[in-house]
Amino acid sequence: MQQVRLSDVEERVYQAVATLEARGQVPYPDLIAQESGLPQDAIHAPLHMLTEKNLLHREDSPMAGLDFGPRWCARQMA
Repeated sequence: MQQVRLSDVEERVYQAVATLEARGQVPYPDLIAQESGLPQDAIHAPLHMLTEKNLLHREDSPMAGLDFGPRWCARQMA
């Protein structure tokens, strides 16, 4: 199996998403930024790169009428 190379920032963002999910929290961008220790505007590019690498996927708000913004969910690394 091929290893996916991540930058330090991508690794921090991925770990933040996985940690939030493990705690049962919804990984919204503001929580991802807080957990990763990065400013919120610095996590957008890593989130998109991780999505392109098929490590995260974006889900829109599941409740009709309530939109807290997109949430990002980790795919398990094998």
